[in-house]
Amino acid sequence: MIQEIFPHRFNNQYLPDQIAGESDFILHFKGNALLLKARGNEFELPRMKDFPVRPGQQEPIFLFTLDEVPCFLIWDEPVTDDPSYMYKDISFFRTAGQREIGWIGIAGYHLMTWYSQNRFCGKCGKPAVQKPDERALLCPACNNVVYPKISPAVIVAITCNNKILLARNAGFPGKWYSLLAGYVDVGESLEETLVREVKEEVGLDISNIRYYKSQPWPPSGSLMVGYIAEADENQPIVIDHKEITDAAWFTRGNLPDHPMNVSIAGEMIEKFKNGQL
Repeated sequence: MIQEIFPHRFNNQYLPDQIAGESDFILHFKGNALLLKARGNEFELPRMKDFPVRPGQQEPIFLFTLDEVPCFLIWDEPVTDDPSYMYKDISFFRTAGQREIGWIGIAGYHLMTWYSQNRFCGKCGKPAVQKPDERALLCPACNNVVYPKISPAVIVAITCNNKILLARNAGFPGKWYSLLAGYVDVGESLEETLVREVKEEVGLDISNIRYYKSQPWPPSGSLMVGYIAEADENQPIVIDHKEITDAAWFTRGNLPDHPMNVSIAGEMIEKFKNGQL
């Protein structure tokens, strides 16, 4: 999956006193696109020395480390005439040969989105500042503290004998099908969410629910919690016609286009295909 970048090392420990050095990596986003430096068919993260800080610029924000090198978020757009620098939409992580660059890009995007959406206190409206001892934003006026937002979601591989249920979401590209998934609502357990989402989206009752594994999914600020479940294929499939436009049972030898194994959905579908699920 996308976060598995060995032999590279990602460490999200917050270092509050870290000061940006010349060799440290920088992440700058323009909308949904990340600034990268192209070298042939590969990409590099820019470094601080490539774009000296100009007077009046906002201070870089420490994010995490990649291979023990600190990575900083910068808000001001770097100025360069070097044509090797370009903005790549963060969706490039799905096909990037350098998985570590893809992972750093979307992990940084998650934090950038959180910082940009919490510039002001949601309680009293005053400007927020970085908390000095942990990754959090603090309101100096009312002492309200806000931590990075992570939205839990469940995703499930529903099987029956040698078949798997796959669905087409209205927002999927091309003719993609994938597993059913949904966000956890207030007051729900993960298992209750699973039962509700499946019933709402395709009208099926499921049984024999068991945990698979989890995956951070920064593009949507989510933590995906994977499950395997079973359902009787003789139940009628009743799609909601809102999120889901089609759903059907598929055999191992007749799977439609589906996500790659950078995602937990792609990994689970591939394991089903190979008889491992």
